[in-house]
Amino acid sequence: MEENLRKRTILRREITSNYLGEIRSYKLYLPPGYNPDQAYPILYAQDGEQFLNFGRGATAAQEMILSGKLYPFIIAAVTVSRENRTSEYGTNRSRNGLYKSFFIEELMPTVEREVRVSQRVLAGDSLGGTISLDLALEHPELFSHVLSLSGAFYPEVMKGVLRKPELRTLTIYMLIGLDETAVPVWDGTADFLALNREMKSLLEERGASVTYVERSGGHDWGFWQRELPDALTFSFGVLK
Repeated sequence: MEENLRKRTILRREITSNYLGEIRSYKLYLPPGYNPDQAYPILYAQDGEQFLNFGRGATAAQEMILSGKLYPFIIAAVTVSRENRTSEYGTNRSRNGLYKSFFIEELMPTVEREVRVSQRVLAGDSLGGTISLDLALEHPELFSHVLSLSGAFYPEVMKGVLRKPELRTLTIYMLIGLDETAVPVWDGTADFLALNREMKSLLEERGASVTYVERSGGHDWGFWQRELPDALTFSFGVLK
């Protein structure tokens, strides 16, 4: 019985997207003791394969749920298109609107026909943090909770925040590494530490609830994997 509980349940799914013009895969992690008649919080993770494999997202969730540190929750890990990642995740890039429509109109309804959901949390690393915040800004009726791992908060996404007079319904966990001052990007390097500090101030000025964490680390999954348990605790932690 103990061994059965520790075995992770991860379901592989595919969805044909009219917006993206392709088949996009995703995975559903179901918590131990999953009851299909019960509603659970759900974590929608961008860069889904990396979140599960490099971030050990489902492994961390399983261990922490079984140890009583986290409430049971579901993970929907959405596979990224490697060749179109920047154009889909980047604010106002060429496929950004198409990806958002896919996420809201195709992916979410499909996932939530299969599992019952009580609360949604958006999570992502780098540009995955960007698209997660953008979705929350554009659809506050659907998303009020974001986990950002070294979000790529360029000026375009900051403009989206500036257009909002207030963001009192938004709760965001922001993790950034102290070594992320010269992150290689397509046109050179970017100071993600400075960008995250500026985004923190903008969000707080509009009344968002911001938990901001700076720790030693770089722009990589080694850092994010190490810090992921704290991020999950922020969203799903059992109060002691």
